[in-house]
Amino acid sequence: MRARVISIMVLDQEKALRFYTEKLGFVKKVDMPVSEDSRWLTVVSQEDPDGPEILLEPAPLHFEPAKVFQKSLVDAGIPYTQFECDDVQAEYDRLLALGVEFSVKPTEMGTVKIAVLDDTCGNYIQLVQML
Repeated sequence: MRARVISIMVLDQEKALRFYTEKLGFVKKVDMPVSEDSRWLTVVSQEDPDGPEILLEPAPLHFEPAKVFQKSLVDAGIPYTQFECDDVQAEYDRLLALGVEFSVKPTEMGTVKIAVLDDTCGNYIQLVQML
């Protein structure tokens, strides 16, 4: 068993696609309409194009409990998910220069260094570097 598609709930799929590709550096993999206002829209890592896909899921628009869950995580300052990177400080500096906002600056926590960014689509995303 392995993970193939991981969903991230987003408030606006088009805005999310721009953020995840233009800012975070992911690449669009699949973009298929599934209804008048929703798409099966996935992105992948440039470094692993055949690896796990991130589904930019419009659940908060169609399912009220998803909207409540997403808002509750943000209100509590809890990241929805995390992405691993080789150098959190370098990624923080790169993204900051692109205008990305962070709720947590690079911080060492035991065996990891983390930073938490706002994906502009209703989520905090944690960057993590193994030390």
